[in-house]
Amino acid sequence: MKIVGIAGSNVGSKTRTAMNYTLKVTREKYPDADITLLDLADYHMVFSDGRNYWEYEGDTKYVTETIMAADALIIGTPTFQASIPAALKNIFDLLPINAFRDKVVSIFVTAGTAKHYLMVEQQLKPILSYMKAYIVPGYVFIEEKDFHRKEIVNDDILFRIERLVEDTVLQVNAVASMKQAKDVAYDF
Repeated sequence: MKIVGIAGSNVGSKTRTAMNYTLKVTREKYPDADITLLDLADYHMVFSDGRNYWEYEGDTKYVTETIMAADALIIGTPTFQASIPAALKNIFDLLPINAFRDKVVSIFVTAGTAKHYLMVEQQLKPILSYMKAYIVPGYVFIEEKDFHRKEIVNDDILFRIERLVEDTVLQVNAVASMKQAKDVAYDF
């Protein structure tokens, strides 16, 4: 199982802090999984210009091909101006419309206050749905007050991240089972 964690911003540290914890939990619970971190701050991505993702070069090619090869994505995103950051939106723009077909996508969000709670429902989930993702229904919303010195200090958030990881893997297994049953039915 290939799991890719995307820290969806090229600035700030809270989303990366939460992603580091999330992937640590994933590695501990599922040591056989192939886990990759894509922190957008670590890559020089070009803006989408309409080419196919495999036609790009350098970091852009690596990031998009890594995403396309994944069975599951754990997307962590901060909230900027009540929306997702441009760096994350650019990733979606670089990929084809069906990029997330048969992929499971789970989400956590970092934000300054609770007033941005519905950003996931109103902005991120519609994009992922349009791109054909199997979206893990629950997501984790992490506020500024849940961090202290680059650590998550709210035990409820830590528990919910652990549950998000479990739900992601359970859904990957369910999708794999459905695909296998469909293949058997068609005798492929």
